[in-house]
Amino acid sequence: MQTMNLTPSPSAGASMGDRAALVLREAGIGLALLVLLGVFALLSPIFLTAGNITNIFTQISINVILAVGMTFVILIGGIDLSVGSVMALCAVVAGTVLKLDGLDPAMAIVLALAASIAVGAACGLVNGAVSAWWAIPSFIVTLGMLNIARGAALQWTQARSIYEFPDAFNNFGSATLLGVPAIFLVALALVAAGWFVLNRTVFGRLVYAIGNNEEAVRLAGHSVRFYKIAAFVICGAAVGVGAVIYMTRLTIASPISGIGFELNAIAAVIIGGTSLSGGRGSIIGTLLGACIIGVLANGLILIGMSDFLRQMVTGFVIILAVVLDVLRARLAQRAAR
Repeated sequence: MQTMNLTPSPSAGASMGDRAALVLREAGIGLALLVLLGVFALLSPIFLTAGNITNIFTQISINVILAVGMTFVILIGGIDLSVGSVMALCAVVAGTVLKLDGLDPAMAIVLALAASIAVGAACGLVNGAVSAWWAIPSFIVTLGMLNIARGAALQWTQARSIYEFPDAFNNFGSATLLGVPAIFLVALALVAAGWFVLNRTVFGRLVYAIGNNEEAVRLAGHSVRFYKIAAFVICGAAVGVGAVIYMTRLTIASPISGIGFELNAIAAVIIGGTSLSGGRGSIIGTLLGACIIGVLANGLILIGMSDFLRQMVTGFVIILAVVLDVLRARLAQRAAR
């Protein structure tokens, strides 16, 4: 069948106008981040100290990793509510591997990482396959996986945490390179990989295209189901990586870890400019969105705001981001008429 000409994304071969719109959107998010930095720098004398900046990088690392995977899912018009629970399941499986007798510490770490990624990818495969093959909204499917994965993690460990991992594993969570936390460098590496896939590969073009016009992709002879499932598998694999990195920070694997992490990841993606309807967004925007959430949380703590008020402010920012996304879409539709 002859391949149709698809225009999948502003960042992947579309018009100069679309590219400019993407750059302006990311620039706007970056400007909002700079404004936040300036406000908190004025309100707290220790906000811009090296130690606090390092803390922010450390605090946002897990959310950046999860949000990279979530970006793929949201770009195809889906959602994954199981991220936090799958992360807990990945963690307890990885923790079990780390505790196996007779394994060299280095080999145990490699096998634990592989096991965690495999479990996360398997959960993503189930989410994607059920959603794509039976045309069930991913909201419902992943809500079910949320409960399955959490229950499996609790059953696996009998609701107990796993601890006493190799020193090399635990030390990675606090290691730095030229003052930058090692776990943040891992997050940046995943951002770079995600950017490359979405902007420099046919796979990435089709991810955007499915979010824009699924029927056009199908008529062009591509398997929409395959790419939808692949997006969920990528998200699950990212969760597997995030689970191991989180373990290095806590030095334990807890079956109750990750509660609410899916909401933070979704918030980072939406604040970063990715449309909930799919087809528009970028990994760089997701990184900036995660930075905004991290800076906001850190700054509000430093100025003495209570946990309850911080939750309210974060919720308001998320709603504002969604409203702005809807307004952008409406303005774009009017301009196209």
